[in-house]
Order: sequence, then structure tokens, then C-alpha cells
Amino acid sequence: MKVFKKLFANFEVNIIAFIILLLLLFSILVSFIGYGSFTKAFELEYDNTTYHMADTAAALVDGDRIDEYLANGADDSNYQATKRALDIYCQKMDVALVYVIQVDTTDYEHFVSVFNCVGKDTPYTEWELGSPHDTTNDEYKETYRQLYDGSLTYGTIYRNDKLRGAPPHITTLVPLKDSEGKTVAVLCVQRMMERMVEARRPFLYIIAGSAAILMILSSLIAAVYIRRQFVRPIHKIIREAKRFATENKPGEKLGADISYIEELSVLATSIDKMEEDMLQYIDNLTVATAEKERIGTELTLAKAIQANSLPNTFPAFPEREDFDIYASMIPAKEVGGDFYDFFLIDEDHLGIVIADVSGKGVPAALFMMVTKILLNELSIHNDATPAEVLRMVNERICQHNPEEMFVTVWLGILELSTGKMICANAGHEDPAVMRKNGDFELVKSRHGFVIGAMDMVRYRDFEFTLGRGDKLYLYTDGIPEATDNHNNMMTIDGMLKALNQYKGESPQGIIEGVIKSVNEFVGEAPQFDDMTSVCLELKDDQPLRLVVDAEKAELDKVNEFIHRHLSDSPCSVKTMMDIDLAVEEIFVNIASYAYGEGKGKAEIILLKKNDGVSLTFIDQGTPYDPLAKLDPDTTLSASERQIGGLGIFLVKKVMDETSYEYKDGSNVFTMVKKLQ
Repeated sequence: MKVFKKLFANFEVNIIAFIILLLLLFSILVSFIGYGSFTKAFELEYDNTTYHMADTAAALVDGDRIDEYLANGADDSNYQATKRALDIYCQKMDVALVYVIQVDTTDYEHFVSVFNCVGKDTPYTEWELGSPHDTTNDEYKETYRQLYDGSLTYGTIYRNDKLRGAPPHITTLVPLKDSEGKTVAVLCVQRMMERMVEARRPFLYIIAGSAAILMILSSLIAAVYIRRQFVRPIHKIIREAKRFATENKPGEKLGADISYIEELSVLATSIDKMEEDMLQYIDNLTVATAEKERIGTELTLAKAIQANSLPNTFPAFPEREDFDIYASMIPAKEVGGDFYDFFLIDEDHLGIVIADVSGKGVPAALFMMVTKILLNELSIHNDATPAEVLRMVNERICQHNPEEMFVTVWLGILELSTGKMICANAGHEDPAVMRKNGDFELVKSRHGFVIGAMDMVRYRDFEFTLGRGDKLYLYTDGIPEATDNHNNMMTIDGMLKALNQYKGESPQGIIEGVIKSVNEFVGEAPQFDDMTSVCLELKDDQPLRLVVDAEKAELDKVNEFIHRHLSDSPCSVKTMMDIDLAVEEIFVNIASYAYGEGKGKAEIILLKKNDGVSLTFIDQGTPYDPLAKLDPDTTLSASERQIGGLGIFLVKKVMDETSYEYKDGSNVFTMVKKLQ
């Protein structure tokens, strides 16, 4: 058990397992897509060849004599000659059936047999000349009608399941015309599809084998790459940092080529530069001066490393209009023990970190860098919750932490489309949240143990939701614990008072306002602790987006997304029921038909307007305009109406506006509902 626990605590093993999982999902997707494409290609080949067979067989039958055959019976010499020719053709072409029928054109629901030739090893028996029969189903009925009125050159009908004891087959129907060009009968050729069914099995074996080989090769390549570019460089940097801190002697250069990972390369070159400068000062100055200069250089370099490792360009995401974020760190000395970070995990998820490292100086800066890199990498590349990320970071820190340093961390992952924040707290201060048009208040949760103090610690995720116009404020203890000359602390209440004083400002304005309030409170008293803060605002009046798998099981998630964002709108129960009905109809249609047998995504965009709401559904499936179909005649009974079209008819009735366009390879369906 300990072996497995140690194995899965290994960063390299976790990354490889994640890669294997992705490849497995990819191979399954490729199998589904390839299986469908392979089947369609085979069906097309069957369609073409069967049509040519039917067209050739039609040349053997004289359309002018159809009525004569039915009148004179099977003793007619011309009939017997044609029957023999069709029998021979049926056997030679190895088809299941070749038959000619005359359809009752008054309703296309009945027909009589003219010729009926049965192939070898088939479950069929021949029909007698003139024997009446009922049309199999509506598909055959519609095909007969189109062949007789000339709107269809030929028809093809597939049967992938058993029908009346017959195995899967394809039937091609061509019109028989007399000398005047009038369709007088229909010739049908039926072929069994056992070859296609048998051919699909080895195709799946090939896909599965290829996927297995790809997973093995990818795992080996990933193992080599991660070990060389991440694991070994970090161990080498830690060993060199410990060695230099102990010996203060020149060592082997780490170099910028230690890894292709930019953060590790920058850290390695910064440590090389720090060693060179510190040794130069030690050699050039007296013992007392050298010690003083060494400390000053150490702090200066550590400050540069720390400053360059934190996001410090604002606006941080100028291309994003749905949120704004700003951060600030003011160290009490040259090097601070606080740090923050924020990064886009994907287009809809933003990771936010704020932390406070124990101690000061270069050890704290190095500890901060390692912790920051681990938090960033594990959050982006592991698809893990904040609690799981904190657990993995704690395990790795505890494995190589002889100095017994620790860090408090607050980590959150915000789903930008919904405002749902999932976060975990490792001994850090509770965040403050301002609801739209409200005041800042603390959002309290259960705290976990600090990172690096003890391994095998488990952390808990907790959730809260930010609405449009809400703001989030994160901070370290240097702000509420700021002290004046009389040892009076600003306290949490004082911080909240400052926040509410500037709550109408942008995130940058709020942070600068709080710092101004702190400075006014402490007066001439020296700053004794770092002051770090991060402020986020979910901007108002922006379209809200949700991307889900195009599957019926995701309908509840879609409804929850819409209900949550309309909860503060003047929406009556009846209006909400109308919206629910329309959403279900459109989303279920996308899930059922947009991607056929394949899989895909559906995007829902919600935009609140002054007096209503707009809902847009986008998919990249088969182009289809649901508004193009005529509305059903509701004056007819259910049995008299044509099947289909009732759902979209109801959508148009309950919504105030509906529109469709096919744009950039996507179906875009928009509906608008007035709420007042």
C-alpha cells in the first residue's frame, strides 16, 4: 500500500497517467468517428454497385408489356423468357432478390407482383405473378411515390436490423418506364450486407492496437521528457542552493539550458548570477564589510527574482472583457515572504493564488519560487480541484524541506461563465467578497494546515458564487495587522471599512485605496510585515457563456445555469416555464441530432436585456435550420398531421423572437423572451 502511495505521489507518474488517460479518451473518440466513417463509406459503395445492378436488370424488362404480363399470366412466352433472364441475372450477381412490382398509385399502399427472383441461401420464397401485397412501411411508400412522379431517379433503403426474419440488407429501387417515358412499374434489387458487418471488426482491432502502441510510446517519451526537463533540474537547483548556502564556494554552473521550462531556466540563471555576485563581494571586501555586502546583495537579487516571478503587467488580460484583476505586493524589507499569482487554466477557468511564506530573505524567495511553480503547473496540467492541488504541493514540499519552512496558501479556481468559485485554504486569511451594490464581507470557511509543515495532510474544497458586478478581495495578514506607534492594529474591521470606502472603484483603485488607508492609520510607524493583496471583479452586463457536452444528461446543468442567472430578474413562474420548455426542446434536439453518432460540444450564451433575456445555442454539427420547416396544421388530428415540427412550433409560440443562421461552420439559434 505504501509503495502505491509513494508511486502516485510522484509528479512524473501523475503526469504520465494523465497523458495515458487523454490518449485513451482520444482513441475511443477516433474509434467512434472512424467506425461511423467506415460504415458510411461501405454503405456508399453498396449503394452505387446495387444501383448499377438494378439499372442493368431494368434493361431486361419491357415496360410496354407489364399490363400484358398481368393479363395473360405466367404462360406468356415473353414473360417466361424475361423471367428466365432475371433468374439467371439474380444468380450470377449473387443478390438476394430481384423483383418487379406494379404499385397502386392511388395511395401507394398496395402493389402486385410481376416478377420475383430469389437468390441462393436466402430466407425468401418467390411471389406468384399478380399476387397482391401491402407496402412495407412509409419509407417504401414515399419512395414509390417519388419514383412514379419522376422526382427521384432511384431510391435506396437500408435495413440494419432484422426485418421479417431477413438479415441486414440494402434494397435499391429503379423505375420501369414504357416507350412513352411513363413509369409503369418498379424494379427492386436486394443485397445482403454481411460483408460490411464482417469488415468492421478488424477495423476496430487496428484502431485499438494503434492506440495501445501510441500510449506506450507517448508514456516513454513523456517519462524521459519530464525527468530531464523538470524533475532533474529542480533537484539540481535545490542541491546547488543548499550547497551554496552551506559552503559559500563556487560550484558547477546551473546554466540557462538546464531546462526548456522558462521559469526553471530563469531561476537557474538567477541563482548563478546571485552566486557570482555574492562571491565577488566576499573576495573584494573586508570580512565585516563582505558580510554586510553579501547580505545586501542577497536581498537585492532575491527581490529581483521575486518581483520578476510575479505577474506585474496590468491589465493582465487585456483581451478579456468579462473580468478585471489587479494585485500588489509591498514587502516590509528588501525581500518579502508573500506572493500571489493568477493564470488562465483554459478560456473559462481562472486560477488565483495568494500565499505567505514563513521567514524572509533568499531562502524564503527560493521557497516561494518552488511553491509558486508547483501551484501553477499542478493547477494547469492536472485537472485537479484546489484541495487536490494543495495536497500534491504539500507532499512534494515535505519531501525536500529540511529547513522546515512552511507557507499559508489560498487557492481558488473561478469558472468565469458561471461565477462558481472552488477554493481551498491552507491556513490563510479568509477572503472578502462584495456583492453587487452591497458591502464587502468575509467569506469564512474551514482552514486546512499550512503547506510544508506536515505530510499526509488532506484539504477540503469549498464553494461560493460570484455574480456579475461582484468583487473578490484577497490579502495577507500584513494589512489587518498593520500597527501604529501605539501598537494599535488596523484589524479586520478596519480593513473592511477601508474596502467599503473604495468599493465603487476598479480593482486597482480598491487596492490603492486600502494601501492609502493603511498608511494613514500607521502614520510614521515602520512597516513590520509584507502587505499583499489581489482584487478581482466580474464585470456586469456581459454575455454569460456555458459550454457543455452535447448530451441529454447535461440538460440539468444548462437549466441550472439559466435559473441561477435569472434568479434576480423579474421573471414570473409562467415565463420561467416557457423558457424551460424552449430550452429543453432546442438542447435535446442538438444532443440527439447535431453530431449524429459522434460527440461534440454545445455552447449556451445568456444575455440579459432591459426587459428580457436572449438565449443563443451554438453547435458545430450538421447544418440544420429548424425554422425552415412549415408549422404543423394544429387544426388536424394527431393521426392526420405530418410527423415532426411540433417542438419547434411550440418554441416559436412561447418565445417572443427566434432566429437561425449558419455562421463560421456553426449552427447558431437565438431566442428572446420578454420578462415583463
